[in-house]
Amino acid sequence: MVGFLNLQSIVGIAVILGVCWAASENRNAFPWKLAVGAILTQVVLVLALFGLPPIRAGLAGVGVAIDGLATSTQAGVAFVFGFLSGAGQQPYPLDNPGALFVFGFRVLPVILVVCALAALLWHWKILKWITQGFGVVFQKAMGLRGPTALAVAATVFMGQVEGPIVIRAYLDKLSRSELFMLLTVGMACVSGSTMVAYATILKDVLPGAAAHVLTASIISAPAGVLLARVLIPRNSLLETAEDVAGGKEKTYDSSIDALIKGTGDGLNIVLNVGATLIVFVALVAIVNGILGVIPPIGGAPVSVERILGYVFAPVAWCLGVAWKEALQAGQLLGVKLVLTEFTAFIRLGAIPIEDLSERTRIIMTYALCGFANIASIGINVAGYSVLMPERRNEVIQLATKAMLAGFFATCLTAAVIGAMPGALFAAVR
Repeated sequence: MVGFLNLQSIVGIAVILGVCWAASENRNAFPWKLAVGAILTQVVLVLALFGLPPIRAGLAGVGVAIDGLATSTQAGVAFVFGFLSGAGQQPYPLDNPGALFVFGFRVLPVILVVCALAALLWHWKILKWITQGFGVVFQKAMGLRGPTALAVAATVFMGQVEGPIVIRAYLDKLSRSELFMLLTVGMACVSGSTMVAYATILKDVLPGAAAHVLTASIISAPAGVLLARVLIPRNSLLETAEDVAGGKEKTYDSSIDALIKGTGDGLNIVLNVGATLIVFVALVAIVNGILGVIPPIGGAPVSVERILGYVFAPVAWCLGVAWKEALQAGQLLGVKLVLTEFTAFIRLGAIPIEDLSERTRIIMTYALCGFANIASIGINVAGYSVLMPERRNEVIQLATKAMLAGFFATCLTAAVIGAMPGALFAAVR
């Protein structure tokens, strides 16, 4: 059965590439070498991350580190909010201890701490070296120009708007294809702070959740590059091999300055995430209320989630999900696109272990791990309008297509994972 599901995922890879080719601006310029190189890069990265014992042990240690980070964060939250954080002795009897897991107190504060640590690691040049290392990999494996490869690598760790800041002085020199590629990769990946938040949400229902979330964001970058190049092919006349310096980058005066500014950046992200979740969940509740006037179908009320499940169930099947679980997986894909990946991860984490196979949970973790949702269109337009105001209209024209490309990029990543033997991931628990 698993062998058939692996073949199912291979079919999904072909379907995703075929759909993007059909929507390409130039179908005669399909990047065959890049397609092979990007998928091989994904496979090699997965084999290295999960197959090499030293790296595998390091990934297993990531989970321990995240648990320690979450525990330490809760100490700070408890100091500020007391028993409301869920920590310590409660002043009232509890009928449902699970209700103490409040998203605003258990997940959002982790983003603050991680942003502060990321700024500190950037100031100490540790994160910068890691980013440059991945930039070299992307440059050599996928034929990107140096600055573009660096921005792609930075996006993996820093986020969809923060990543391109490292080549801010070079942004106005990007070709249309390169600009679209950065937008797409930003939609296909997540930031380091949200990686930790997602791992925190999934840790009780998915063994090795932290390793999978980290791997998902890293290997979705090649998928984003590939699909962006398929949809808007490279212009060889505009993109020369010249490696132009990236220009000014984010700097801090001291370690304390890095911590303070990193915390401020984290606060902006926390407020944005919290506000977006409130608004979009409320909008879906409004629509569900309107749909409530329709008589129940199949013994259940009509809702946005049910509709999205039926629409995206075939997509979930193409990723390698068994058909009996495709409707539930399709709902998660739809929620991720229409609401946010945060909402989708929360719902994935809330599904009882016995209701979803581990294979499907792993596939869906990779499929959901990206910023490709409607809200991100506004975030990208606003962010790039500050970074490159002279190209704002161009960004507006490309943003929606980039969201769809980013969505399919995470789906491509999930299909690649689904095509690989499940035993490869068994050691990371």
